[in-house]
Amino acid sequence: MLKVQEIRELIKLVDQSSINEFTYEHEGTKIEMKKPGSGQPVSPVYQAVPVQAAETVQAPVQTKAAAIEAPAAVETAEAAKQESANENLHKIISPMVGTFYQSSSPESDAYVQVGSKVNKESVVCIVEAMKLFNEIEAEVNGEIAEILVKDGQLVEYGQPLFLVRPE
Repeated sequence: MLKVQEIRELIKLVDQSSINEFTYEHEGTKIEMKKPGSGQPVSPVYQAVPVQAAETVQAPVQTKAAAIEAPAAVETAEAAKQESANENLHKIISPMVGTFYQSSSPESDAYVQVGSKVNKESVVCIVEAMKLFNEIEAEVNGEIAEILVKDGQLVEYGQPLFLVRPE
Protein backbone atom coordinates (compact mmCIF):
# COMPACT_ATOMS: atom_id res chain seq x y z
CA MET A 1 0.00 0.00 0.00
CA LEU A 2 1.25 3.49 -0.79
CA LYS A 3 2.41 5.75 2.00
CA VAL A 4 0.70 9.09 2.59
CA GLN A 5 3.79 10.97 1.33
CA GLU A 6 3.74 9.00 -1.95
CA ILE A 7 0.05 9.80 -2.41
CA ARG A 8 0.76 13.49 -1.76
CA GLU A 9 3.47 13.46 -4.44
CA LEU A 10 1.07 11.84 -6.93
CA ILE A 11 -1.55 14.50 -6.14
CA LYS A 12 0.97 17.31 -6.70
CA LEU A 13 2.11 15.81 -10.01
CA VAL A 14 -1.44 15.37 -11.30
CA ASP A 15 -2.44 18.83 -10.05
CA GLN A 16 0.46 20.50 -11.87
CA SER A 17 -0.09 18.56 -15.10
CA SER A 18 -2.72 18.88 -17.81
CA ILE A 19 -4.04 15.42 -16.94
CA ASN A 20 -7.73 15.46 -15.91
CA GLU A 21 -7.96 11.87 -14.66
CA PHE A 22 -5.39 9.49 -13.19
CA THR A 23 -5.79 5.88 -11.99
CA TYR A 24 -3.10 3.84 -10.24
CA GLU A 25 -3.51 0.16 -9.34
CA HIS A 26 -0.93 -1.90 -7.44
CA GLU A 27 -1.31 -5.12 -5.45
CA GLY A 28 -5.07 -4.81 -5.06
CA THR A 29 -5.07 -1.10 -4.17
CA LYS A 30 -6.60 1.41 -6.55
CA ILE A 31 -6.18 5.19 -6.40
CA GLU A 32 -8.27 7.30 -8.71
CA MET A 33 -7.85 11.07 -9.08
CA LYS A 34 -10.17 13.31 -11.08
CA LYS A 35 -9.95 17.06 -11.44
CA PRO A 36 -13.18 19.07 -11.33
CA GLY A 37 -14.42 19.89 -14.81
CA SER A 38 -13.23 16.57 -16.25
CA GLY A 39 -16.83 15.59 -16.93
CA GLN A 40 -17.11 13.68 -13.67
CA PRO A 41 -18.76 14.65 -10.39
CA VAL A 42 -16.50 16.54 -7.99
CA SER A 43 -17.34 14.30 -5.03
CA PRO A 44 -14.92 11.44 -4.29
CA VAL A 45 -15.71 8.02 -5.74
CA TYR A 46 -14.76 4.98 -3.69
CA GLN A 47 -14.70 1.56 -5.32
CA ALA A 48 -14.37 -1.84 -3.72
CA VAL A 49 -11.35 -3.77 -4.94
CA PRO A 50 -10.71 -7.42 -4.10
CA VAL A 51 -7.93 -7.93 -1.55
CA GLN A 52 -7.81 -4.40 -0.08
CA ALA A 53 -10.01 -1.32 0.10
CA ALA A 54 -9.60 1.22 -2.68
CA GLU A 55 -8.57 4.79 -1.97
CA THR A 56 -9.74 7.70 -4.09
CA VAL A 57 -7.99 11.03 -3.87
CA GLN A 58 -9.19 14.12 -5.64
CA ALA A 59 -6.61 16.65 -6.79
CA PRO A 60 -7.53 20.34 -6.55
CA VAL A 61 -7.67 22.63 -9.53
CA GLN A 62 -7.06 26.34 -9.36
CA THR A 63 -9.34 28.42 -11.52
CA LYS A 64 -9.03 31.98 -12.71
CA ALA A 65 -12.02 32.86 -10.51
CA ALA A 66 -10.11 31.69 -7.43
CA ALA A 67 -7.28 34.05 -8.31
CA ILE A 68 -9.57 37.11 -8.31
CA GLU A 69 -9.45 38.73 -4.91
CA ALA A 70 -12.20 40.73 -3.25
CA PRO A 71 -11.39 44.33 -2.36
CA ALA A 72 -8.95 44.32 0.54
CA ALA A 73 -10.30 45.34 3.92
CA VAL A 74 -8.29 47.55 6.22
CA GLU A 75 -6.06 45.29 8.31
CA THR A 76 -5.43 45.98 11.94
CA ALA A 77 -1.86 46.16 13.24
CA GLU A 78 -2.43 42.90 15.15
CA ALA A 79 -3.58 41.03 12.01
CA ALA A 80 -0.55 42.30 10.08
CA LYS A 81 1.80 41.12 12.84
CA GLN A 82 0.13 37.70 12.95
CA GLU A 83 0.41 37.26 9.17
CA SER A 84 4.09 38.24 9.07
CA ALA A 85 4.79 35.82 11.92
CA ASN A 86 2.97 33.01 10.06
CA GLU A 87 5.01 33.57 6.88
CA ASN A 88 8.01 31.88 8.49
CA LEU A 89 5.98 28.90 9.68
CA HIS A 90 5.61 25.59 7.83
CA LYS A 91 2.02 24.39 7.35
CA ILE A 92 1.25 20.71 7.79
CA ILE A 93 -1.75 20.15 5.55
CA SER A 94 -4.30 17.37 5.32
CA PRO A 95 -3.53 15.03 2.42
CA MET A 96 -7.18 13.92 2.25
CA VAL A 97 -10.74 14.53 3.34
CA GLY A 98 -11.48 12.89 6.67
CA THR A 99 -11.76 13.23 10.44
CA PHE A 100 -8.83 14.71 12.40
CA TYR A 101 -7.68 12.91 15.56
CA GLN A 102 -4.90 14.17 17.86
CA SER A 103 -4.23 10.70 19.33
CA SER A 104 -4.44 7.04 18.36
CA SER A 105 -7.34 6.44 20.80
CA PRO A 106 -9.52 8.53 23.11
CA GLU A 107 -7.57 7.26 26.15
CA SER A 108 -4.15 8.11 24.66
CA ASP A 109 -2.28 11.40 24.94
CA ALA A 110 -2.14 13.66 21.88
CA TYR A 111 0.75 12.99 19.51
CA VAL A 112 1.85 16.63 19.78
CA GLN A 113 0.94 19.82 21.60
CA VAL A 114 1.92 23.44 21.08
CA GLY A 115 5.64 23.58 21.90
CA SER A 116 6.33 19.91 21.02
CA LYS A 117 9.54 19.25 19.09
CA VAL A 118 9.05 17.21 15.90
CA ASN A 119 11.24 15.78 13.18
CA LYS A 120 10.34 14.85 9.59
CA GLU A 121 9.13 11.37 10.55
CA SER A 122 7.19 12.40 13.68
CA VAL A 123 3.52 11.42 13.58
CA VAL A 124 1.51 14.53 14.49
CA CYS A 125 -2.06 13.26 14.04
CA ILE A 126 -4.34 10.78 12.32
CA VAL A 127 -6.84 11.53 9.55
CA GLU A 128 -9.52 8.85 9.31
CA ALA A 129 -11.13 8.31 5.92
CA MET A 130 -13.42 5.39 5.08
CA LYS A 131 -12.44 3.53 8.29
CA LEU A 132 -8.74 3.78 7.34
CA PHE A 133 -6.56 5.60 9.89
CA ASN A 134 -3.79 7.52 8.12
CA GLU A 135 -0.85 8.75 10.19
CA ILE A 136 0.23 12.26 9.19
CA GLU A 137 3.92 13.08 9.56
CA ALA A 138 5.46 16.49 10.32
CA GLU A 139 7.59 16.59 7.11
CA VAL A 140 9.90 19.14 8.75
CA ASN A 141 12.12 19.43 11.82
CA GLY A 142 10.87 22.05 14.24
CA GLU A 143 8.45 23.00 16.99
CA ILE A 144 4.64 22.96 16.86
CA ALA A 145 3.59 26.64 16.95
CA GLU A 146 -0.17 26.21 16.58
CA ILE A 147 -2.80 23.49 16.20
CA LEU A 148 -5.38 24.78 13.73
CA VAL A 149 -8.13 22.13 14.09
CA LYS A 150 -9.95 20.45 16.96
CA ASP A 151 -9.99 16.75 17.79
CA GLY A 152 -12.80 15.00 15.89
CA GLN A 153 -13.20 17.85 13.37
CA LEU A 154 -13.82 17.08 9.70
CA VAL A 155 -10.98 18.32 7.50
CA GLU A 156 -10.70 18.93 3.76
CA TYR A 157 -7.91 18.06 1.34
CA GLY A 158 -5.22 20.75 1.57
CA GLN A 159 -6.56 22.25 4.82
CA PRO A 160 -3.77 23.40 7.18
CA LEU A 161 -3.71 21.31 10.37
CA PHE A 162 -0.60 22.60 12.18
CA LEU A 163 1.87 25.47 11.98
CA VAL A 164 5.47 24.43 12.67
CA ARG A 165 8.37 26.75 13.45
CA PRO A 166 11.17 25.13 11.38
CA GLU A 167 14.63 24.63 12.87
